[in-house]
Amino acid sequence: MPVYLLDKELSFPAPEDANEEGIVAVGGDLSPERLLVAYRHGIFPWPARGYPLLWFSPDPRFALEPSQAHVSRSLRKAIRRGQLRVTADTAFAKVITACAAVPRPHQRGTWITHELREGYLGLHELGYAHSIEAWRGDRLVGGLYGVALGTTFSGESMFASEPDASKIAFTTLLGHLVTWGFRIVDCQVHTEHLSRFGATMWPRDRFLRVWRAAVAEPTVFAPWQLSMSPAEALDRLTPPE
Repeated sequence: MPVYLLDKELSFPAPEDANEEGIVAVGGDLSPERLLVAYRHGIFPWPARGYPLLWFSPDPRFALEPSQAHVSRSLRKAIRRGQLRVTADTAFAKVITACAAVPRPHQRGTWITHELREGYLGLHELGYAHSIEAWRGDRLVGGLYGVALGTTFSGESMFASEPDASKIAFTTLLGHLVTWGFRIVDCQVHTEHLSRFGATMWPRDRFLRVWRAAVAEPTVFAPWQLSMSPAEALDRLTPPE
């Protein structure tokens, strides 16, 4: 199946038209405007060294329903100890920079290029991209960032400089997403880390059906404010079996 070559027009082919590797299109730029069009259609960018910019809609898609998330007993104990403070949208640039610095298995360098960083910083300024930060005192020790449209959240990357920090940040986010009525978290591709939270592989047609309905709902553009502590957010999630 041919892959669509993007030009200056801010449009994408249907995500169902992706090739066997999940590639929908190549080229284009990483402007906030183009990123928004992509996310509205359930498409995400993934720069790769030595290749033009690639845009993906894989089948299957790794996704999580916040209301169905589960948290391990060991992580619950770590959260209950209350040693980390979690905030939102107070250190977006620091979080994305820290994510870019994390060594990834089987990767040289980072896929978070300067252009990608600038695109997400632009989305953050517009109120679409958000960060969740975990702090020990005044020191940033973990966090994640992603894009919210309607009642969808596209998780992009996370980091931790001490054990459980990114997990505590993600659990706190999930508890708030349940409270806010979010329907889906796009985890994009499989990781063991997120499978432990209950993320599973969804057929693309199921993912897009849920995505299109959720992305059409109203988007909250203001900087996020967390109303619950990590322990309180944990209580919003399904208890362990």
